[in-house]
Amino acid sequence: MGAAIAQRAGVTEIVGRVLAARGVAPEEAGAYLAPSLKALMPDPSTLRDMDAAAERLARAARDGERIAVFGDYDVDGACASAMLARWLRHFGVGATLYIPDRIDEGYGPNDPAMAALGAVHDLVICVDCGSLSHGPVAAARAAGADVLIADHHLCGETLPEALAVVNPNRQDETAGLGPLCAAGVTFLLIVAANRALRRLGVATPDPLPLLDLVALATVADVAPLTGLNRAFVRQGLKVLAARGNAGLRALADVARLSGPPGSFHLGYMLGPRINAGGRVGEAWLGARLLSTEDVREAEAVAARLEALNEERRAIEAEVLAQALAQAEARGADGPLVWAAGPGWHPGVVGIVASRLKERFNRPAVVIGLDAAGDGKGEGKGSGRSTQGVDLGSSIAALAREGLLLKGGGHRMAAGLSVAGDMVEPAMARLAELLARQGAGREGPSDLRLDGAVGPGAATVALAETLEQAGPWGASAPAPRFAAPAVRIASARIVGAGHVALRLSDGAASLDAIAFGALDAPRPGADSLGDFLLGRAGERAHLAGRLMLDDWKGRRRVKLQLDDAAPAF
Repeated sequence: MGAAIAQRAGVTEIVGRVLAARGVAPEEAGAYLAPSLKALMPDPSTLRDMDAAAERLARAARDGERIAVFGDYDVDGACASAMLARWLRHFGVGATLYIPDRIDEGYGPNDPAMAALGAVHDLVICVDCGSLSHGPVAAARAAGADVLIADHHLCGETLPEALAVVNPNRQDETAGLGPLCAAGVTFLLIVAANRALRRLGVATPDPLPLLDLVALATVADVAPLTGLNRAFVRQGLKVLAARGNAGLRALADVARLSGPPGSFHLGYMLGPRINAGGRVGEAWLGARLLSTEDVREAEAVAARLEALNEERRAIEAEVLAQALAQAEARGADGPLVWAAGPGWHPGVVGIVASRLKERFNRPAVVIGLDAAGDGKGEGKGSGRSTQGVDLGSSIAALAREGLLLKGGGHRMAAGLSVAGDMVEPAMARLAELLARQGAGREGPSDLRLDGAVGPGAATVALAETLEQAGPWGASAPAPRFAAPAVRIASARIVGAGHVALRLSDGAASLDAIAFGALDAPRPGADSLGDFLLGRAGERAHLAGRLMLDDWKGRRRVKLQLDDAAPAF
């Protein structure tokens, strides 16, 4: 199959093998390698309520109405909010961007904020939130505003009484666009609004320059990189490389991003820095950064986000250590891994849940309780799921059953609020619901390999070939290779818990990096970092992904390590 793909698509045999392992058929390889937005772009009108939403937004833009955008505090919400702000600016409309405070307001629209926005705006648009916000939508309408919702989270049987609810995951939706993130939905809304404006004889801006924000949100929200999402990210990376967005340009500079950007940079360099504002700082910073055209403001906000990201890392490390100890003490062989602790910062519980999920290969929930921890207060938590297990629907079921104060999300991630004295019964019930879906049956996660490569074969040309076959991410994992029996010539700690290595096979050498290795415990073993540091001068079997590193104008290849084992 790999050879057939290589011959038909005109790629190297190793790329053919990688695509075959991901289920790409020879006749599909050409379209997979070069996803065309023109070919994959749907008619936005196939989504329910899209025409009504687009026509209302078009009239508001044309007439210069007062518009507010209520967005979530994560990357997806910030990108969707910024896209609308940038598009509306073309019509001379300065939209009010409202991002709720994670601690004081929690996720999604709330009655006081929506009532206040409705009182002074003609139109309120909820992005990346709102599909379950019956009361807040009613509050904005009662105050005099129309409400539109552009979201992708799971919906209930009854929708809020907004003018339009555009959500590919509505229970009555048939368009087949469920994998889109909110920024993707918002992009389709802008395309549809442009079409409505042209019918009114109004000139419209080109939406394609907004694809850098769609790409960033798609990768950061861990949306599957297949179909339309794949085209969005491929085209968005080209827009990002042009550095036209002042905020993204400033953020790339503080993150020391050099060379052409890839999906790795979106997910691991830019995304976490934007998220830092919503996690441990001012929630509005991400949307402000991505929407501004003022270079000085962009540089100042990017610097602030960089500082907050460092603060987030320190908080995360402390909570992770406690959560790991608690989860291991409770036992992690069931369908759910969970931990809850007093004073744990709500802004990092989602990241820590991701770490637990990766560590135990099970859905994980982490809850930060009120500092008193006496069971009388409230906990705010976040969960992450494994492939094939719908966490969002199970969390929503708990909320309907009264075990949670609030909860919802999508298949792979969800948020919740729970009374302190209900944590244990809520988690027991969640474990029961997840077990019905097969959670916990997989055992330790397998490390799938696409082949073997030694230091001499790990060339820049090979890494560039593999990068061109991307983007890589959710549902399209980056190729992973074994480096068998290589000698660890040197190993040293760099940055915040990373380990940098120099590998050798006697004839050639290769640099490698193990991100967060000192905080990556393994079953029955020391952390990956301790293992690597303890094997300096010895041989080991390594597994990881080839990455390109541009430093001072020189391009080189590195091995980004995922795991290691002794070579006896």
